[in-house]
Amino acid sequence: MGDKIDCDAVGRAFQPDKEKYLWSSGRKARPTLLLFVLAMLFFTGLKTFAQSSEPIRQTVRVAISDTGFKTRLYNQISIIATSDYGVYDKQTATPVLKLSQNDVLKIKFSSGKFDLNVNNKSVAKNLNTILVLDCPKGLLGIENLKRNGKQALYHGVLELTPKNDNQFYLINVLDLQDYLKGVVPNEMPVRFGLEALKAQAIAARNYVLLPRAKEDKSFDVDDSVASQVYFGAGTESELSNKAVNETEGLVLLHGWDLILAQYCSTAGGYTENYENTFSELKTKEFPSKAKPYLQGRPDIYNVAPLNREEEARLFYMSYPDSYDIKSPYYRWQREFSREELEKTLTKTLAAQSKTGFVKPEFKENDVLGELKELKVNKRGVSGKIIELEIVTDKQNYHISKELVIRRVLQKNGVSLPSANVVFENLYDTNKKLNKIVAYGGGYGHGVGMSQYGAGFMAISLHKSFDKILKRYYTGISIGTVPVILSAGEGQKIAAMQFFAPEKKAFLVIDNKYQIKEFNANINGVPVAFELSNNILPFNRISRIDISSYIRQGKNNITFYFPEGEKNKAIRLYVELVEKDECEYNF
Repeated sequence: MGDKIDCDAVGRAFQPDKEKYLWSSGRKARPTLLLFVLAMLFFTGLKTFAQSSEPIRQTVRVAISDTGFKTRLYNQISIIATSDYGVYDKQTATPVLKLSQNDVLKIKFSSGKFDLNVNNKSVAKNLNTILVLDCPKGLLGIENLKRNGKQALYHGVLELTPKNDNQFYLINVLDLQDYLKGVVPNEMPVRFGLEALKAQAIAARNYVLLPRAKEDKSFDVDDSVASQVYFGAGTESELSNKAVNETEGLVLLHGWDLILAQYCSTAGGYTENYENTFSELKTKEFPSKAKPYLQGRPDIYNVAPLNREEEARLFYMSYPDSYDIKSPYYRWQREFSREELEKTLTKTLAAQSKTGFVKPEFKENDVLGELKELKVNKRGVSGKIIELEIVTDKQNYHISKELVIRRVLQKNGVSLPSANVVFENLYDTNKKLNKIVAYGGGYGHGVGMSQYGAGFMAISLHKSFDKILKRYYTGISIGTVPVILSAGEGQKIAAMQFFAPEKKAFLVIDNKYQIKEFNANINGVPVAFELSNNILPFNRISRIDISSYIRQGKNNITFYFPEGEKNKAIRLYVELVEKDECEYNF
């Protein structure tokens, strides 16, 4: 019999916020992130874990772009490797070729079939399948594919998945931790320090587990700024790898759900609400639905909202203190002559009209007319432009959504760094528009974590990663991915592995079905949890202090659903807490 914990004695029960804690709000695991297909499992030696006491090894499917990030579709590639490697037929789980590290494999695809050539010699033709390439003791690469000026190399396996009869996706399928090691140093400068890199690692983990959009069911994310930048194994660094390892298993939660962990380079001193920046994916509704954890807030607490023109002008035409102050894009300026901007708008309005966020639509052969004014009709809390009006002597055009606005107002073919911008319309003596000066702040969409701000908080203010994350994401907790244990055909055993910076943690339990008890093994110690048996809804949720079982560093917990509890289930996760949170003063 293991240690016994009485939840009524040391836990905290509280009333769920309306429907937030109902089972229906729980995030369902996506099979593509949890398992390789059986053939991939066989070739890479990974294990299935449906009823396993082994921690879940999550995998990621990343579409690899060409060197210039212009396309993710190929009709031929040449494969190289750092060790012996093989080619397999995914559909039949059978070997096709075995190759040495000195062999160069050229693959061509046409009419829905692959042809293989090794060292300029044909070895296989007309393969109508999905090809899998595996280098179990080394790394795989694509000849002449560069990242940061170096040959790109990848952990995991490469999968060639046909998109149509003449093009295929090149998909890197690999362990989540290895993926993050190829993301973190490319999304954030390593010089920002360990704590900022940890914050970036957790945000990036959330983003790949819950991306804002999926372009194709064949992959989860791509390797470009359209998702998050992933350059593979050749760009890893010791410090960023440490950040990934020391945040293993940790995600950002709002209630029981993983959050959409948006982040950008530089917020400009004031982050923005999600709804004021992004549109709804399916309906294109803008502003979109709000996300309570992505709320704009200033770096300096006494700064008022900037949604009025006067406040935005004062803020972005000055240089106030900010966490972002060391960013080269903290404040910037662009100047346009009227003729220059008219020529630019004739091109960009036609291109951006295709997004649906330019009203009325500007067509390719339309005449813009004489530009009279750039007028801001609506701003978000950070001063970000929500609606811009372009006034001409022929027609007024209304542009919404920050990315569209930035792409409309290009300078020398480059979009504005952000939509946190105020305009000065300058006129000649005849009251004719002469030029426009744009004063702006920030780089990127400005929602969620500001990377330069995180770096400043880590290096200059000595803040830990959890403080950084809770500064940028409102009302969140840091913990493990919630799991559901259930009887019958459900998951009866669940194992998790996570890294704790301090020996402090709570077990959060949603006991909707009034399970009396269940067991766990925490770092080798058997523990029995006795749960309160009360049908009142406000006693559904309990938080139990399990700090006495937690190690500083890597932790392993296995949960067991009790035998004999039919047609019932329980939901839980481990939440990291700060030192003073373990006093029961909630």
